[in-house]
Amino acid sequence: MPGILYVVATPIGNLEDITLRALRILKEVDLIAAEDTRHTQILLNHYDIHTPLTSYHEHNERTKAQPLVERLVRGENVALLCDAGTPAIADPGYRLVIEATRAGVRVIPLPGASALAAVLSASGLPTDRFVFEGFLPAKKQERKTKLQALRNESRTLVFYEAPHRLMESLQDLQQILGDREIVVAREVSKVYEEFLRGTLDKIIAQLAEQTVKGEITLVVRGSTNESSVSEKELEAEIQQLAEGGMGIKAISEFLSDRYHVSKRKVYQMALQLRKSEGS
Repeated sequence: MPGILYVVATPIGNLEDITLRALRILKEVDLIAAEDTRHTQILLNHYDIHTPLTSYHEHNERTKAQPLVERLVRGENVALLCDAGTPAIADPGYRLVIEATRAGVRVIPLPGASALAAVLSASGLPTDRFVFEGFLPAKKQERKTKLQALRNESRTLVFYEAPHRLMESLQDLQQILGDREIVVAREVSKVYEEFLRGTLDKIIAQLAEQTVKGEITLVVRGSTNESSVSEKELEAEIQQLAEGGMGIKAISEFLSDRYHVSKRKVYQMALQLRKSEGS
């Protein structure tokens, strides 16, 4: 009989965030396939677990998946772990799960910690319908294209983000989605856990002078206006109102209320159009 592949969720911070079942399985399996064996060894040492380890991460998935499946087919039981949280959720594991199921190996998930579920549950934003987009693209134009495609998405949006790209991503979110409610969660389940709540304008101003570190999850309110205006349409509206004699401040307040976009964004666009006309 083939063995079993256990997909085991591990703590995202506090080492107590692991289930009793997970601890038992980690002791009983023949092998643990871990994203970073050094990181996983800390967890195993804490709970006095001495199961053999092998590395399994995004850079060796293609070469390691098949040998692991062969061991499973021979009857060995394997536990799949990522560094923190649930494997295959924005972490390595998908390829091994697919190869195992194709080979007729039973795959059993062991539910547990996940930054996605933890932050969403405490966000205070709608949780009945949401969409998880993983990490936003690192390149600015690709990131803007991705956000543009999500502009009219009515479900709550959830992203992971790297600390060194946080400010750029927040600014792009504000520019494309407007001044929506957002929750920025940092270092969840760790000593310096922090939840920042407010509009994008407020959070950007709050973080402007700070150096942000740690694991970050973003939860953004979905669109409340399916016919959200594009930047070209917004520019045309600004032009029309300006030609009608309305001042920049009044334009920014009017269009912000009408289209649920940031007043600052409209104000800056109006200023830019005035400068362009002047030159």
